[in-house]
Amino acid sequence: MRENKPDVPLHIAIIMDGNGRWARKRNLPRVMGHREGAKRAKEIVKNVGELGIKYLTLYTFSTENWKRSLDEVSFLMKLFIKTAKEQLNDLIANNVRVRIIGEQQKLPKDVLNVIRRIEEKTEFNTGLNLILAVNYGGREEIVQGVKKIIKRIKNNELEEKDINSENFSQYLYIKDIPDPDLVIRTSGEIRISNFLLWQIAYSEFYFTDILWPDFDKGELLKALSVYNSRDRKFGNV
Repeated sequence: MRENKPDVPLHIAIIMDGNGRWARKRNLPRVMGHREGAKRAKEIVKNVGELGIKYLTLYTFSTENWKRSLDEVSFLMKLFIKTAKEQLNDLIANNVRVRIIGEQQKLPKDVLNVIRRIEEKTEFNTGLNLILAVNYGGREEIVQGVKKIIKRIKNNELEEKDINSENFSQYLYIKDIPDPDLVIRTSGEIRISNFLLWQIAYSEFYFTDILWPDFDKGELLKALSVYNSRDRKFGNV
């Protein structure tokens, strides 16, 4: 165990939920909750890196989020661009590598430009791997993986007998990231919301009533304490 640090998982994934409710409780516009949520994400990235965790996946924008009002979606896109630009130098300085998962071709051009820039500028960093799920849906990721397999079979590059649960992950958005050890969801909701459906088969789950803008380092350490109290059997006795 690291001195003054808990034993940490290799990969944490977080469903950052509760921005709107945080704002409503304070009689503020929903966008203020999103602003505070972005600040919290910055702090948690720093905390996770300091703890020595190697992978952090944040559910930033889901495929279902397009159903929100045009004003809110527009604000979220602009907030993503603004935050990415502001944090790029810090990410580079802190040796963080950023990768994006999701259906990128469906995103606005200015968002795509920022994504490409931040991935390119951090590509060779060797510290924390920060994976941002942007326009991401777990079902769609699996469907896209199946399409890749079908294409390879049609091109005589792959045989059906060679497809199994061990190698299927090679056809997902990013093939070299280990499955999450711990999935955290804030705000009191107890559901997956189409997040990493293939990858979380044996993940531990931690649900908390804390709204995302209030999820600080202390709450992160609570989640890690609960994680460390569990006996992960992976189907064994």
